[in-house]
Amino acid sequence: MPTLPATRTRMSPAVVVVTLTLLLALQPITTDLYLPTLPTLQLELGASIGATQLTLSALIICFGLGQLVVGPLADRFGRRPVLLAGMALYTVASVLSALAQSIEVLIGWRALQGAALAAAVTCGRSIVRDLYAPHEGARVMSRALGGLGLIAMLAPVVGGLLVQWLSWHAALLASAVFGAGTLGFVAFKFDESLAQRDPLATRPAQLLRNWREVLAHPAFRAWTALLCCTWGGLFFLLAGSSFVFINVLGTSRLAYGAILSTSSLAYVAGTLLCRRLLLRHGLRGTVKRGAWFSLAGGVSMAALSLAGVQTVWAIMLPQWLFAVGHGIHQPCGQVGVVGPFPDKAGTAASLSGFAMMATAFGVGLWLGHTLDHSTLPLALGVGGFGVAVAAVAWTRVQRDGEPGAIRPAVPFGTAAAR
Repeated sequence: MPTLPATRTRMSPAVVVVTLTLLLALQPITTDLYLPTLPTLQLELGASIGATQLTLSALIICFGLGQLVVGPLADRFGRRPVLLAGMALYTVASVLSALAQSIEVLIGWRALQGAALAAAVTCGRSIVRDLYAPHEGARVMSRALGGLGLIAMLAPVVGGLLVQWLSWHAALLASAVFGAGTLGFVAFKFDESLAQRDPLATRPAQLLRNWREVLAHPAFRAWTALLCCTWGGLFFLLAGSSFVFINVLGTSRLAYGAILSTSSLAYVAGTLLCRRLLLRHGLRGTVKRGAWFSLAGGVSMAALSLAGVQTVWAIMLPQWLFAVGHGIHQPCGQVGVVGPFPDKAGTAASLSGFAMMATAFGVGLWLGHTLDHSTLPLALGVGGFGVAVAAVAWTRVQRDGEPGAIRPAVPFGTAAAR
């Protein structure tokens, strides 16, 4: 495992990786554990597919907007206080979501849950840049995302069991338990990772200057485009697969949870492959090779659906290929977007996160209007994003994502940091 630079923190490398894993895993806990409940939730609350999708879409858009607020706050006040406040709010919102008795109330609490979730993901990405230079940070991120993948593998199975044995309320309450556990770990184990706070980060004029500087950087735009494309394809699977597998292909809720878990296992395999590729090919070379998995998964799923093949395997096998590619692109992309900005990593992480969630929100709205009794809307969406991932990885990232141009982080405790 990579060693930490000389810093003022008492955290061991293992604590850093566990912290990152818990923070980043809150996102699949909030979505994957929830997905097996959607058909049951729709029936019990008497909601339309569009309204049911909105419980996910509202969470995603508030997650994106929340990152625009949380990023500058984390640069101004530090990662730890923002994390503690965010995790406390997330836990409360999760409990209230589980107690909801109408679709309108559930949408509201899920929106608040998404806003609070922004603290975990934005600060998690920023912590990596606080402590590591980009190449080393990508390997650390791949370890954390590997742990996230294992949690994501269990989440849909647990969600399926809870909704089958108890109720959809119990499945939502499970996210509150995970949030409370993460809050406790951060409170007792996490030391502040930000070397120097920026007292001007939240002032409107400075905030606009920071946004302009980040958005103007070619590397940021290239890596953000890659993240948006790979996340867009994954979100097609997250938002649409429960209806396709359960309502169209006739699988049980428990079987669907198991299917989603196998996709998470493929994602874990992708993060392991990412570590190996990074050592030999660097960031750009790694995503160049990972794009083949995204392209093969997306195109094969679309082709099979267009040919009229509506079976579980026609979705599941291409889904595995796309998930492997996602496991390669995520660690590289998340490090790439913050790499040029050691002094404003929170702002860079928040802008890239907002772009990803805006992409996901668009996917959710499109699915809400196009999902029918076929696999075609899902398959065409994944296919389109698979092609887009390959195009960005082979062009923009190769041209503008050069890690050699990224300024290394200043270790804590050095004269420059002080």
